[in-house]
Amino acid sequence: MRRALFSFALLLAFAFCCFAQDQKLVIPAGTPEDQALQEITKEPDAAKKAAMYEDFVQKFSGNSAAVAYGNWQLAQYYQQAGDLAKALSYGDKALGAAPNNLDILVSQTGIAQQAKDNAKVIDYATRTGTVYNSIAKQAKPEGVSDEDFKNQVNEEQSNYKNSNDFAEAAAYNSIADEKDPNTRMSYIEKFSSAFPNSRYEDSVTSYAEMSLSSLKDNARLIAYCEKTLAANPKSLPSLLLLADTYAEDTKPGSLAKAVSYSQKAIEVANADAPDADKSRKVFAGAAHSTLGNVYMRQDKTAASIPELKTAASLLKGQDDQSYALALYRLGYAYAKLNKVADARDVLNEVVKIQGPIQQPAQELLAKVNSAKPRTK
Repeated sequence: MRRALFSFALLLAFAFCCFAQDQKLVIPAGTPEDQALQEITKEPDAAKKAAMYEDFVQKFSGNSAAVAYGNWQLAQYYQQAGDLAKALSYGDKALGAAPNNLDILVSQTGIAQQAKDNAKVIDYATRTGTVYNSIAKQAKPEGVSDEDFKNQVNEEQSNYKNSNDFAEAAAYNSIADEKDPNTRMSYIEKFSSAFPNSRYEDSVTSYAEMSLSSLKDNARLIAYCEKTLAANPKSLPSLLLLADTYAEDTKPGSLAKAVSYSQKAIEVANADAPDADKSRKVFAGAAHSTLGNVYMRQDKTAASIPELKTAASLLKGQDDQSYALALYRLGYAYAKLNKVADARDVLNEVVKIQGPIQQPAQELLAKVNSAKPRTK
């Protein structure tokens, strides 16, 4: 079992002043609590030690740090004993005394993972992310220089980065494991608030799209993406998802919003930049494809062709299905303009790509082949 963090009262005050959101379990040396913990540490028998922690919690019930630490140790004891229900129960008691202690939150996340309780994993993990992100938002106390405060914040973040990364991964795995779309979406909403700019953002957004498409809840999808963009205005998955959603919406003004979000995604992706990676090029290509499709729906077919050609050039060799969709739309645009030869050339390439676009491309190609070029 882990020992408490012992310190002098002055250090205790400084720690709580700077990081009120990240509650430290500090028990000053020489106090009755400290002496009791020293005796518990000497006990070699785990079961007897657990009983001593029970007594410790009761004896020092007025000391929140002692209550949190004692119950946390009991949680770890029962985890090691294989009684995960009791482990979670004692861990919750510890959090009742210190709800924002990152060590306890991470410990509870691990126990919940072991118990295969996704709801609890999400709860503890997202609380971990929220507390971790609050470290950088603390107000600088009076009497502390900017440099010292910055160093203290950086040190605190560095100390808990691995813990936050673990919680983030645990929460993501719970999202991926959840089969019910409504429950999965509730997990995603908590995840996005707790872990802005997540390394799993692309995948989480895909799960959100899959969940809300299944629920046929465009309003919630739009709200989710807008909330994500409020925290991260350059979220390419959210920009593209909003563009695609509005592109298919029939309400007045939706196509204009689709154009706006597509153009913003193209701007953020900046696919022509020297450092643009595959992901950015795919996002840019998909955004150009959506923009071209919207232009066709606005009866601006001639304007759609440059967008779709750009989309195809960015997506070729990067994402076969997105490339096929861009080519199909390009072939459709050529056909609308009665450019039969151009349409045929494009569609002949699409029909070679296996996937969901292959069949509609074959059907469109058959129509193009039977059409006669418009005479002047």
